[in-house]
Amino acid sequence: MVMLNEPTLQVALDFVNLSQALRCAREAYAGGARWLEAGTPLIKAEGLDAVRRLREEFPDCVIIADMKIMDAGRVEVEAAAKAGADIVAVLGAASDATIAECIEAGQRYDALVMVDLIEVADPIRRAVECQQLGAAIVDVHCPIDLQMRGEDPFDLLREVVAAVDVPVAVAGGINSETAPVAVEAGAMIVIVGGAITKAPDATEATARIIEAMRTGKPIATELYKRGREEDLREIFSKCTAANVSDAMHRKGWLPDIRPLAPGMRCVGPAVTVWTYPGDWAKPVEAIDAAEPGAVLVIDVRGEGPAVWGEQASKSCISRGLAGCVIYGASRDSREIRELGFPVFSKFTCPQAGDPKGMGMIGVTLKIGETTVRPGDFVIADDDGVVVVPRERAVEVANRALAVVERESREKAEIDAGHTLAEVSELQRWEQRRRELGRKPQKDEGE
Repeated sequence: MVMLNEPTLQVALDFVNLSQALRCAREAYAGGARWLEAGTPLIKAEGLDAVRRLREEFPDCVIIADMKIMDAGRVEVEAAAKAGADIVAVLGAASDATIAECIEAGQRYDALVMVDLIEVADPIRRAVECQQLGAAIVDVHCPIDLQMRGEDPFDLLREVVAAVDVPVAVAGGINSETAPVAVEAGAMIVIVGGAITKAPDATEATARIIEAMRTGKPIATELYKRGREEDLREIFSKCTAANVSDAMHRKGWLPDIRPLAPGMRCVGPAVTVWTYPGDWAKPVEAIDAAEPGAVLVIDVRGEGPAVWGEQASKSCISRGLAGCVIYGASRDSREIRELGFPVFSKFTCPQAGDPKGMGMIGVTLKIGETTVRPGDFVIADDDGVVVVPRERAVEVANRALAVVERESREKAEIDAGHTLAEVSELQRWEQRRRELGRKPQKDEGE
């Protein structure tokens, strides 16, 4: 059994570039971390050389190889142990035979086995079984894709701690606010990834988490936490339209729509309007139909005359609406800028149409390649407008915040003298394809 006198921080280095991982590991070490994990993405990208480099550079640290072994346990544990790993992770979903092979191989090479309970159907039962097989540590792990939907590992952690005698690790979106919760719930190993590896200053972030674990007092943080439906407006307000587009794999853009003034920004659920060019009746009626905080999205086929102006904007301010997006024309630009109400439109023109009332409110729109439905979330700023499907809003908001966090780390590395190409190692990760249907070139003389 692993003997730990107090809860320990384990830093998960989930990078795909070893150079980045080592820079972050040095900072985390300076902040007090002594358990360093070669994360699964790092091992997949760099192989066990990542473990070797960590072992060489940090000889006094416990090095963990997060192999996520599912088969061939003996071979993989031996390889990781020979590379310098003190602890090797195997999946709890693996067979008893594989876990037993991992443990036996670990005993031969003086490496301990941590069993990761991620996505196991009955994690409590499996934790007990793995303890009986000889596992040194079991890990309660809330996967990233569930974190993005607002879930956390702490209720399950308490149940597993009560069921086993071996030390229990916990992983899944933990930060300086929730690390003390993990300790209170019984975790002896608190595994932290993004709250350290995405921090501009990983030394400070590590020290803050260790202090929070030591004192049992949460330390507030703006980032490195995930929200739920009730947090959507707050989360999206921390992100740019570009962050949100990245989180949706570069989707959701409404083409050619721009703010009337630099710095305009709005976030909120959509109230959709379809109308004929120049017919401003339904856009104005939609103001009264909308709830406070909503964003009007008006589809005029991208054509003029204007269906929006100063008086409509003043009405929105009175009703507490967040903004207006028009795939068509607006006017009264100077007056709207002075009001400070966020209006985004394809273009402006002086001519208005007439209120004939031939449009519809609360219908599904198609603008460019993007569908907009009532209740979908709208994020608009200087770069333009992005729409998030309402059923994916919580996931996308959390993923967009993860983009903000990752970029904050990259910006800090650039400020330290690196270039974006160096930080990302772009040439190394350029996509390589086999050209289908192309015959191999013959050597000269054949």
